[in-house]
Amino acid sequence: MTTVRLTGSGVSIADIAAIARKQVRVVADERVIARLVEARLVLESVAAPGQPIYGMNTGLGANLKTAVTGEFAAFQLQLIRGRGMAVGEPMPRDVTRAVLAARIAMLAVGGSGVSPGVFEALLALLNAGVHPVMRSVGSIGAGDLVLLSAVARVLVGEGDAEYQGNVLSALEALARAGLKPATLQPKDGISLLNASAVSAGKGALVLHDLRHLLGWQRQAAALSFEGMAGNPAILAPAIQAARPAPGQIEEARLLEEALHGSSLFEGDTAIQDPLSLRCIAPILGALADALERAERVVELELNSAADNPLVIIDEGRVLSTGNFHTPALSLAFENLGLAVAQAAAASAARFIQLTGPARKGLPRYLSPVGGASAGFVPMQKTVTALMAEIRHQANPVMLDFLAVSEGVEDHATQSLLTIRKLDEMLASWQLLIACEMAAAAQAVDLQKGHRCGIGTRNTYDMIRSKVPALEEDRSLGEDISVLASHLERDVSPLAGGRP
Repeated sequence: MTTVRLTGSGVSIADIAAIARKQVRVVADERVIARLVEARLVLESVAAPGQPIYGMNTGLGANLKTAVTGEFAAFQLQLIRGRGMAVGEPMPRDVTRAVLAARIAMLAVGGSGVSPGVFEALLALLNAGVHPVMRSVGSIGAGDLVLLSAVARVLVGEGDAEYQGNVLSALEALARAGLKPATLQPKDGISLLNASAVSAGKGALVLHDLRHLLGWQRQAAALSFEGMAGNPAILAPAIQAARPAPGQIEEARLLEEALHGSSLFEGDTAIQDPLSLRCIAPILGALADALERAERVVELELNSAADNPLVIIDEGRVLSTGNFHTPALSLAFENLGLAVAQAAAASAARFIQLTGPARKGLPRYLSPVGGASAGFVPMQKTVTALMAEIRHQANPVMLDFLAVSEGVEDHATQSLLTIRKLDEMLASWQLLIACEMAAAAQAVDLQKGHRCGIGTRNTYDMIRSKVPALEEDRSLGEDISVLASHLERDVSPLAGGRP
């Protein structure tokens, strides 16, 4: 992919990831520009008789009843400057690019009434690689106005921006990129700010990364089947069909496919394995289902007019809306965080099973020398610490808000916070998956005469290319870090795709 063409619909999470991390160019279809022109004409015709239009000729929030007269364009500058209240660490470049791409995609739908020239200036900003320095704290999920202020101010030549690795004044960054500051027309300021583009952009990247890690979790679980001499009959299609919980049939199929050719299908296995292994298909199925729902919600945001006020072209009207509010997005990420925590807990449980007392065919602690050898057992503490972090990050936050703006904004969704804590959870989950993989590979080494399946053999070979087998006690922490870094960079063959 070298270019993403905006048509006003069809922008995917994969598109946002490519724009954010591979510097793919974005172009707008000529039909998008035509729709922006049409929406602008509707906006101007409705405003001409003096109809109150939020953020164009009225104040914002608690200032709703304050009329704006005279210098409407100057008010847009006042509006974007007055919302520059974000604090915290600057967002990474890929997140900033995802945010820009998300807002551009939303504006391309045509409901904002933004001036076509301002839209094209924002598009040029992204393609030129001028990245506003966006502080990370200031959104409560009722639109991302405070954070998006940084984008609007850089567009007009104020604030700071990163360009080619250097943080510069916006004016200098624009000049080096061959761009000029944009001039805001009435309503352009609120059109740039009043949307959940930060939540949608960052959310898209988090979901992209989560799908990637889900593939590695499948591989780790499949290799644990091999190491624990699990009973693969639990993956039989008839069992899944008897109670086809969301995602369960597909997860069982993928795991059975990875185990194809394994000597597990020929040997004497237990009637029932521990639940962390026996129930892996419904556990991962629930996670896959939660991920798909979150992906649909984020892509809905990317391809919708979430503006307030909204220009309704077909009806020739401009109406105030609550489309910037994102309860469904927050709920999807809260649910997804719980699903990740559930899958991680099963991974941790399998690690404890693998590295604890002697199991069928395995020595205690996975130590090949026995005696006073610690083997893998000290890593149980690390796994427990990782699970504690994951459980903490799974705690819901979407109800944590206060009424602001004199009670006008008395509800919020905390969508960005739900996304950020899930992102933090992924780092712990990635390390936990690496721990399970290392233990499962060690168990395979100690299962004499065992033959892995085609897929699990590839997983085993990948692990052994990064982490040597444990012959005697050694520090394994660095090995886990190396393996976890590889999981971040490489793509799992079991990552799967959208249905």
